[in-house]
Amino acid sequence: MFVAPDPGRLRLRNALRAVLGVGLAVALAELAGLSLTASITGGLAALLALFTVTDASVSGQRITTALLPAVGFPVLALATSLHAVPLGRDAAFLAVVFCGVYARRWGPRGHALGIFGFMNFFITQFLQAVPAQLPELYGAVAIALAAAAAVRFLLWPIERHNPPAPAPLLLPGTGLARPTTRQAVQATVACAVALAIGQGLSEDRWYWAVGTAWWIFVNTVSRGETLVRGFRRVLGTLIGIVVGLLVALPLHGSAVPTAFLVAVCVFGIFYTAAVSYSWMTLAVTVMAGLLYGLLGVLDPQLLVLRLAETTVGAASAALAVVLVLPVTTHSTNDAWIQQALYRVREATSATHRRLAGEAESDPTPHAAELEVLLGRVRMALAPLVHPLSPFPARKARARQVIALLDDCAREVRGLSAVAADAQASHDARLAAASWRVEAAVKALTAGEAELAQDPAPRAEACPVPGAPALAHLHGLERALVDLASPLRSDPRSPLTG
Repeated sequence: MFVAPDPGRLRLRNALRAVLGVGLAVALAELAGLSLTASITGGLAALLALFTVTDASVSGQRITTALLPAVGFPVLALATSLHAVPLGRDAAFLAVVFCGVYARRWGPRGHALGIFGFMNFFITQFLQAVPAQLPELYGAVAIALAAAAAVRFLLWPIERHNPPAPAPLLLPGTGLARPTTRQAVQATVACAVALAIGQGLSEDRWYWAVGTAWWIFVNTVSRGETLVRGFRRVLGTLIGIVVGLLVALPLHGSAVPTAFLVAVCVFGIFYTAAVSYSWMTLAVTVMAGLLYGLLGVLDPQLLVLRLAETTVGAASAALAVVLVLPVTTHSTNDAWIQQALYRVREATSATHRRLAGEAESDPTPHAAELEVLLGRVRMALAPLVHPLSPFPARKARARQVIALLDDCAREVRGLSAVAADAQASHDARLAAASWRVEAAVKALTAGEAELAQDPAPRAEACPVPGAPALAHLHGLERALVDLASPLRSDPRSPLTG
């Protein structure tokens, strides 16, 4: 995880910016004289605003950030007003779950607003907020969103070079054939089961089971993805609880060291989210333990209960995704792989134009987007390469696809480095090499009829030494041609060659 590629140090910068944004939100809430509950609400709101808003353009991010209160404030009012009405609260929570997942059909904006709405309901349960606290909760969220926006758009505006996290794929279909609708039903069923069993375990901390079921469905589409994510959620929580026993419990809620460690957890959440769900879950679990320490309710039994509720939530999600309108993995895997291949083509084209003299052409953003998409591809293929997978041929095929796409990413990073070198010169052979790469991508993403008319090009001999761009293009072409075997052949048959 710590050695995962980070082109342009984007994950590092995003993580540092998140610490700044959340810290500023909490500091302003404290300066405004708000309660500890309100300050924690503000800090979590700032974290969510920085984590979930992933529109492709900066203007789109501004609009989505501005819309967050339109979702968050009504949900806060609903959740606090139903605090003493368990049946009404539970029904409202499940309605928020369904609407939050259903909203993903509207792309990154719907995805962000859905998460923000759900988490505002969850936060009121976590903090046991009551109607009398609603005015200062509104104030804390408003301050937090303003602080997050100031950091994101004024103090540290890095989005122009920052690839958005890919939203769930919007695969074709209508009604229950549409993946977002099916997943909304799945998530609601999973959360209903988690809520019922979770309340049997604890009348006060049942919401962790619901939260686990919800987050397992975030950024997943297929049955396999959801099952693997549930396993990783439980694993990350288990390790996080052990760390919490060693780190959070001895602090007894001491403010200064707790604040420092919460900042470390915020950094960890943002730095690991794109590369390791287990590590991100670990950071979330430790942060939750630290916040419980601040609230004066942390003890070992609470952490054990957290693990039990998490297991319930993961099991509920697994049952729902298998039994309720399941979505298979093949179509989603293919769609993510094609998106990654398109980024390879765009990076290659931008490098060619840059070396030909177009200073505004820059392959670096495409390389960064490719890294993010490869993380998404790995998550989509994770069920096939999992040690417990019962399909050896598919496992071998998925591993080969991942390895070859990693080769593509390495060559694209090399092209970006060459393009950034002011001393690099244009080579007349780059145009032909770039065309061959683009033709190879086209062959991998074309339909069957196009494949018959336009077969994949054959990899050329390695360029002469001293031409780094050509060397990277050759490596890229070879990896793309090799991808034809695992991507086009029958997934149930053994690989050849």
